[in-house]
Amino acid sequence: MGKRIIVQARGKGSLTYRVKKRAFRYRLQYPQKLSGEGTVAQLLNSPAHSCPLAKIKYENGFFYMPAFKSMIEGQKINFEGKEIKDGNIMKLKNIPIKTKIYGIESRPGDGGVFIKTGGSSAIINRVLGEKILVLMPSKKEREFNPNCRAVIGVVAGTGRNDKPIVKAGKHHHIKKARNKFWPRTSAVKMNVIDHPFGSGRGKRIKSKISKRNAPPGRKVGLIRPRRTGKRK
Repeated sequence: MGKRIIVQARGKGSLTYRVKKRAFRYRLQYPQKLSGEGTVAQLLNSPAHSCPLAKIKYENGFFYMPAFKSMIEGQKINFEGKEIKDGNIMKLKNIPIKTKIYGIESRPGDGGVFIKTGGSSAIINRVLGEKILVLMPSKKEREFNPNCRAVIGVVAGTGRNDKPIVKAGKHHHIKKARNKFWPRTSAVKMNVIDHPFGSGRGKRIKSKISKRNAPPGRKVGLIRPRRTGKRK
């Protein structure tokens, strides 16, 4: 009797293949209306994020954001001033060119969407008319509204990839915290019961392109590829 292959099991979305809700209990978003200054109340560790998080106390309560490099508890953060200091939340139009930033809003007031990964940052590159061009970590430029806000500095956790993982068990727990698909096994190394490409025979597969109307479990390999064949 056959069983569901892992593609089908993941597609169904059972609890085995979902991230646990408590992993993402911190919402990284600063409020729409900020004035004055805030205080770093606490630095937190979150298994679902690649950087330490900061709990910021301000006049109307608390909010969470990715911590910046060298942040300490009790530190003051400004929301309205024009001082270029790590942690200050400012509008892009008030930030000088070549300044490193993170937590950039996609539109004014959404609380910061772009660049929250540990050790990452973007750079204010140039001003083009009514738009501000930001050089993203991918080395591509992106246009932003001048009224979008961002945090000055670099996200903490720069050296997270410096230390080798060494043990497979550690990698297992890192992936499990966010429910990432790991370890990945080659389809041709599976048994024939576990995957359409499985079995020891016929490892030179003629085509990995699945048919458009293939059922779940058969729709594996290259799904609607843009191109096929060897690049010249």
